[in-house]
Amino acid sequence: MLLTITTTARPATDLGFLLHKHPGRVQEFGRSFGTATVFYPEAEEERCTAALLLEVDPIALVRSRGKSSPDFSLSQYVNDRPYAASSLLAVALADVFRTARAGRCAARPELAGTPLPLELRLPALPCRGGPELATRLFEPLGWEVDAQAVPLDEGFPEWGDSRYVRLTLRGTARLADALNHLYVLLPVLDDGKHYWIAPDEVDKLIRAGEGWLSGHPERGLITRRYLGRRWALARTALARLAELGDETEEQLEPAVEEDAPAGESAADEAAAAEAAAQGDAPQEEAVQEEAAQEAPKAKPLNLRRREAVLAKLEELGAVSVIDLGCGQGELVGALLARPRFARVGGMDVSSMALTIAARKLRLDRMPDSRRARLTLFQGALTYTDKRLSGYDAAVLMEVIEHVDPPRLTALERVVFGRARPRHVLVTTPNIEHNVRYEFLTGLRHPDHRFEWTRAEFAAWATRVAGEYGYQVAFEPVGDDDPEVGPPTQMGVFTRDQRS
Repeated sequence: MLLTITTTARPATDLGFLLHKHPGRVQEFGRSFGTATVFYPEAEEERCTAALLLEVDPIALVRSRGKSSPDFSLSQYVNDRPYAASSLLAVALADVFRTARAGRCAARPELAGTPLPLELRLPALPCRGGPELATRLFEPLGWEVDAQAVPLDEGFPEWGDSRYVRLTLRGTARLADALNHLYVLLPVLDDGKHYWIAPDEVDKLIRAGEGWLSGHPERGLITRRYLGRRWALARTALARLAELGDETEEQLEPAVEEDAPAGESAADEAAAAEAAAQGDAPQEEAVQEEAAQEAPKAKPLNLRRREAVLAKLEELGAVSVIDLGCGQGELVGALLARPRFARVGGMDVSSMALTIAARKLRLDRMPDSRRARLTLFQGALTYTDKRLSGYDAAVLMEVIEHVDPPRLTALERVVFGRARPRHVLVTTPNIEHNVRYEFLTGLRHPDHRFEWTRAEFAAWATRVAGEYGYQVAFEPVGDDDPEVGPPTQMGVFTRDQRS
């Protein structure tokens, strides 16, 4: 198996700092299933390529398999694993480039957060769904995808194509994001893993998918395949990706028809086909789904939150609004759809999120009249930025809980002290409501630095309002539970006329 990573960002040899692997050395890493080797076929200032070569030992792979792994006799030794990218390569990538995947670079910390021009190549990738599926999975992440089907035999074109593709990805992204995309999507495309899928795989998926998976149009398919179609794990993961109640599983994109994974018994294949016919849900859930379709569906929390913010902005008479931490542009799109908002801004620290936002908003095809109302830009809420000024209202929707507590004072100073919009709307989870979520064992999202009770949020908001000359009022978002309060709490700050 082979993966190459190429950059042309000068000096291109900085790739060695990010990967924590020196371009002048060949390094080997022993694994239970073989040997991973990292080397650099080219390392010049203008262009640098790092290669990860995984040599699989089929004997060692069989000896290291779990007791519950199926026994396929000869296929344990004669298969495509030494040659085609699979979960074996994903695991090797995760281990060998662990620090790079985490986005850390002690020698060049600013480099780890910088998007770079990258080209990723996989010469042989099993893809159950063909080149079209590879495009559907990688294109929404900002990659230019070149996926070419590998013929069964070039000498006999009438035999058709194999299930393998040659995949090349080109784009501008943080190296950490690129590695995490591969880590998650390689086993998804192969639709199989070489190891037992335990409950901790949900945590791995959530961590690797942070910042991109929850907004991916194929997140349902990705989650099901990554978790080996284990329905209980998939439901847990989908609930966490949807921020526990913001979306229901039924509202996710419907599954496509997929080939059954190799090694499934005839009974399993029949069950999978029957499940696909029911919308990719297990047969025993069909009756429940049919009953659910008859009953009216409650609005997901993320939609109710967005509607609450929009209604409040209209009530306040705001004409220009900036969404601070706009993510993939859901609120920005809703603001643009209402002509009363003559000026709309969106800022986020993630360049990948902004790229996805631009695609979702169809920025390249947006009418000039609407495009003139919109400004999207990258920035951080903890640094003074003159681009934040001049708006009637600013919105921080599910943002402050992602900020480290010691940095909150910087955010307060930037938003309330320097930008000073007439109104500031802040929404954040109510931790007291978390007991109502069946699958929750910690905070609602792995990136949350904290979650506040209603009293804690009120204390913070009241202090900030007093320090910067604002008045603040509090409103519930979502069903206001009489015991634990609403799932989301909103603070509406209005600057004093005298300030």
